[in-house]
Amino acid sequence: MPVDSPTPALACQALTKSYGKRSVLTGLDFTLARGEYVAIMGDSGVGKSTLLNLIAGLDAADAGSVLIDGTPMSGLDDHAATQLRRQKLGFIFQAFHLLPHLTVRQNIALPLVLNHVPVVRADAMLAAVGLAGRGEDMPRQLSGGELQRVAIARALVHRPQLILADEPTGNLDPDTAHDVLRLLREEIRSNNSAAIIVTHSAAAAASADRILLLSRDGLREVSVDEVSLHHSAARQAKA
Repeated sequence: MPVDSPTPALACQALTKSYGKRSVLTGLDFTLARGEYVAIMGDSGVGKSTLLNLIAGLDAADAGSVLIDGTPMSGLDDHAATQLRRQKLGFIFQAFHLLPHLTVRQNIALPLVLNHVPVVRADAMLAAVGLAGRGEDMPRQLSGGELQRVAIARALVHRPQLILADEPTGNLDPDTAHDVLRLLREEIRSNNSAAIIVTHSAAAAASADRILLLSRDGLREVSVDEVSLHHSAARQAKA
């Protein structure tokens, strides 16, 4: 008797999105297995952040479908979609989106509060991102790099099944970026979750299991060397 393959953490099928007359994504197919960690790279404006927003249900596709853990996002009403995001997604925004009236600890604990589970893991995540002892600080007291680390801790604290990260190391120094990416891999491994990071950093992309280059022709798997050559050609074209 054949054994059914596990339900993928994410499946995008014929995903299409345009803004006015500008086509951003056309018929994009993409599957992410449980335990898989993928980096997506590409030129500015090619649709990387749009793809993350479509996966998270923060924007609606013109055509195609997104299935998270086998559940089609398009079939959910607003309440059900919100519940799925709270329970199964962790989103690291490029602009942090911390709540300024909450302490650092309260910001990190927010997904736990919304999911009605104990908040004890918040302090462990504070320590994991190098901010032990800063839990009572307000966001305005933190640097840009520290705010980024709080946003990362908040995205991981509830052990989501799918992590979506938009330039997660963009505000971090190389050593901190290395530590954060190591933490991300550890969380994926221990929780059998999956992650997509959108990045312009070849060093960050090299930490992933696979690197995918997004272009007008869709997604294709590339090596770190190919990414470097692509960026060199793009810089020369602009010169």
